Amino acid sequence: MKFESFVASKIIRSNPYKNTISAPIIKISILSVIIGFLMMLVAISTGKGLQNAIKNKVSSFFGHISVTNFQNSKSESSIDPVKISESDFEVLGIKNVNHIQSVAYKTGLITTDLTFEGAILKGINKDFNYKIFSDYMKSGKIPLITDSLTNKVAISKYLSNRLNLDIGNKFKTSFFNSNSKIPNERNFEVVGIFESGISDFDKLYFFGDIKHIQKMNNWNQSEYGNLELFINDFDEIDVVADQLYLNTPSNLDVIGISEKFPEIFNWIKLFDMNIILIIIVMILVSGGNMITALIVTILEKSQLIGVLRVLGARIKSIRIIFLSNGLYLITVGLLFGNIIGISLLYIQKYFAPIKLDPETYYVSTLPMEINLITILFLNFGILFFCLLMLIIPTAIIERISPTDSLKIN
Repeated sequence: MKFESFVASKIIRSNPYKNTISAPIIKISILSVIIGFLMMLVAISTGKGLQNAIKNKVSSFFGHISVTNFQNSKSESSIDPVKISESDFEVLGIKNVNHIQSVAYKTGLITTDLTFEGAILKGINKDFNYKIFSDYMKSGKIPLITDSLTNKVAISKYLSNRLNLDIGNKFKTSFFNSNSKIPNERNFEVVGIFESGISDFDKLYFFGDIKHIQKMNNWNQSEYGNLELFINDFDEIDVVADQLYLNTPSNLDVIGISEKFPEIFNWIKLFDMNIILIIIVMILVSGGNMITALIVTILEKSQLIGVLRVLGARIKSIRIIFLSNGLYLITVGLLFGNIIGISLLYIQKYFAPIKLDPETYYVSTLPMEINLITILFLNFGILFFCLLMLIIPTAIIERISPTDSLKIN
């Protein structure tokens, strides 16, 4: 065992050391490391969890990238059909795209015997991504689209409550007709009720057969209002969107999901700044407490420092001894912090005791992103920066005079 490690272990394990005036200060320092680590871990896990949950929800509704006519991109309803097919994208060879679905939108007015509500029909085709949207179904199912026209639709829980509609109920919807003063009317039957948790969407959209919109707009079955693309890596949306924009006809607009809903994505970007601020503040607080504990320990062990210097120990070796002592305290704090922190994360992930207001946060429970690599980097980051800060107080060791420290009072 090295000299420095041997002396440091003796200081840590000695009973007199544990009963000295520095003992409560050391305990407070360890507690500050635990609390600081918990704050940082929770900030990262909840921040990233919220970001991913909101991204996934919005993408489930509209895909990661939307290809539409410029006229359609400025309207809630599909006006002109897209003159490009899914096979054309395969020819382009755009990588990272894992699914393409054809959709169309039509604004209408839902009426029942007692009330009415404005809504937007999202017409879906046989290529609709049922799997990714199934997580949001509360009861029933999304209507299965085949070659035959179906009047079955899925509505949101919000519209279901507002219109007093349940599975099996029927309702009438009137759609604006650009070619006549008489609106287009369609009768639908509810076969599914969904809830995304994003109230802005749940208040507006319901899902049905795209062939209704194609008939009302006088389109053929190969024409649709939008193509929605799903990609493998959310962070590559802008790259893929730029590639598509350069390789598609000039009358088509390519819109990334973050560009389509900038207010939502600009809001969740602020989480990153909050996480960084919390990490900086917690490292400074934890490091400051460790500095205090180390200074008190050094002053208490001034006689030991005097003895070591008289015996020929170098200043560098003595500093390493006390840095090792600081490393031990940080490690103890991180150990308990990891045990408590990871336990809390898994409790929230699987039992969800903490609820959120979906009107504000777009989710009903606090989501957790548990990434072991991130936790590992967080541990090493705290260890590195706290040790870096502890180098400063060890400089007072040079100012401790062996003769003065060994005087018998």
